[in-house]
Amino acid sequence: MLGLSPTLMTALKKTGFKEPTPIQNQAIPLALDGHDILGLAQTGTGKTLAFGLPLIEHLLALHGKPDPKTAKALILAPTRELANQIAESLRAFTTGTPLKVQVVVGGQSINAQIKRMDRGTDILVATPGRLIDLMDRGAVKLHTVQHLVLDEADQMLDMGFIHALRRIAPKLGTPRQTMLFSATMPKQMEELSSAYLTNPRRVQVAPPGKAADKVTQSIHFMEKPAKPAKLREILSRDPEALTLVFARTKHGAEKLMKGLVADGFNAASIHGNKSQGQRDRAIKAFRDGQIKTLVATDVAARGIDIPGVAYVINFDLPDVPDNYVHRIGRTARAGLEGEAITLCSAEEIDLLKQVEKVMKLEIPVAGGTRPAAVKSDKPRRGGGGQRRRGPGGGNGQAGKPQGNTGSRKPRRPRRHAA
Repeated sequence: MLGLSPTLMTALKKTGFKEPTPIQNQAIPLALDGHDILGLAQTGTGKTLAFGLPLIEHLLALHGKPDPKTAKALILAPTRELANQIAESLRAFTTGTPLKVQVVVGGQSINAQIKRMDRGTDILVATPGRLIDLMDRGAVKLHTVQHLVLDEADQMLDMGFIHALRRIAPKLGTPRQTMLFSATMPKQMEELSSAYLTNPRRVQVAPPGKAADKVTQSIHFMEKPAKPAKLREILSRDPEALTLVFARTKHGAEKLMKGLVADGFNAASIHGNKSQGQRDRAIKAFRDGQIKTLVATDVAARGIDIPGVAYVINFDLPDVPDNYVHRIGRTARAGLEGEAITLCSAEEIDLLKQVEKVMKLEIPVAGGTRPAAVKSDKPRRGGGGQRRRGPGGGNGQAGKPQGNTGSRKPRRPRRHAA
């Protein structure tokens, strides 16, 4: 299947893999042939294996151990959570083979990472900032890298990692295969593709900015002070479901989580003020079902791959409209259905217009009436909702509310029939 070796096919069967996703169907044969890949697909569509399986196949064909401090393949990811997730996924297919996978990310002991890299590795998964730190210390040498993967490249652009990439790329080996995967396609992505990919094959399974097909979206309009009560109402309808709640700021996420815990909800939080250990423990508890509600900032928008997430609730709309797509992509994964619910105040209408422009749709109204835009009392990061990078703004059509359906009970996710 897809030109993969018996070794990988056996590993796939052990993990319960049955049928490739559309992005895997398109990307894997091209990547196996050595082409550079520009992959466009919404989150939750199996991008990790789309680049991971051909990467492992290529490395298994090579002989010899990596030299000290070197790597044969480099995967760059924007967040610690995503880097750890990628490494965990790849290790499921390298177990029992000579291939080694190492991770270097911030928030963990750099000395321990330096020690691990002394032995070299076949696949190095890294966040750009920590990789630069290791390069500056002479702990990592990249001249042997023959495969480069940029995962969630659009978020790396949003987070300013383009400057780190410009430092990393000249140190890599040549010739090499480069694969770039993204859920959205801002103008800068075209420039990035032109700069780092050679005659890339473009694979696309959905228009950029489109949510996964099985996400049911809805929006409730209300005054800002009414949001906490509405959130508790929604959580109380299905208390055993895994629910991911997004807040705009670190302080806001922590305050919201503490309020939920005080009211008896089983909640935790992850954001930039948490240590890596705290974030890892919270995600594990959420994945295991010990925690039912996880409150997060956008640091988690692309770092959580948990098929059981039933609901995503946007307590605050994101400043960067593309992040809405990545947030709601945390549900409806692995063939399940999911629901994305947004709570929107009048101060956020401009942000909503930008989101709907990116999505090319008007989110169905489940409660309240769409208000006219008003000026917020406090200045918002990003110029009052304008994107910090790339095209922003937009004149999304307000239109008429699609009816007030009241407080309908969200559907429990169910396994999609094959």
